[in-house]
Amino acid sequence: MIIEADIASEKVNELQKIIDSYLRKEKEYLSEIDILNEQIRCLKDKLFGRKSEKKPVDDKQLSLFDLPEEDFPIVEESEEDDEIVVPEHKRKKRGRKPIPEDLPRIEVIHDIDEAEKLCKCGCLKTCIGEEVSEQLDIVPSKIQVIRNVRPKYACKKCEGVESDGPTVAIARLPEQIIPKCIGTPGLIAFVITAKFVDALPFYRQEKQFLRIGVKISRATM
Repeated sequence: MIIEADIASEKVNELQKIIDSYLRKEKEYLSEIDILNEQIRCLKDKLFGRKSEKKPVDDKQLSLFDLPEEDFPIVEESEEDDEIVVPEHKRKKRGRKPIPEDLPRIEVIHDIDEAEKLCKCGCLKTCIGEEVSEQLDIVPSKIQVIRNVRPKYACKKCEGVESDGPTVAIARLPEQIIPKCIGTPGLIAFVITAKFVDALPFYRQEKQFLRIGVKISRATM
């Protein structure tokens, strides 16, 4: 019984030592937690605190910027205003751009009546000049039909006489981009440009052709 009591006493002592060790570690952890919380608070103040807020300075801690004032002489600012010279620059005159000279011109003369050309004194007024103003005009799309006429020639003397070759002569048709196509190269170029350059679908082109009096199905474009 005495041996069992000694063994139990030793186990109690070991458990007490383990408990004491855990308690010491707990105090150390709590101390570290307090230090970390203080560091977090300081970092938050630096990151999110207002710049105008002044923190209390510890007298025991030396300031990094605690230097004597005589080492930094104060430079007096001049009260005179500095003058800035802006270089001159030319501005482009804004206005309407001239109409290109290579465009064809159609002159429309707007003259006064013959009665207005007669002066009150009875003399006929003389033209001393003219004022010219130009406007841009556009000619709407106009479609037309090209009739390819090929005269045929035959010899009346040889008519009805058997020979080795044909007796009728006729010119050949001009070469076409698409065989048996009713569209000229100009019409084909117009449709292709409207489709692939101006992004105009075929169904809209079909409506445009209808407005100028001709029906061209989109299936044939």
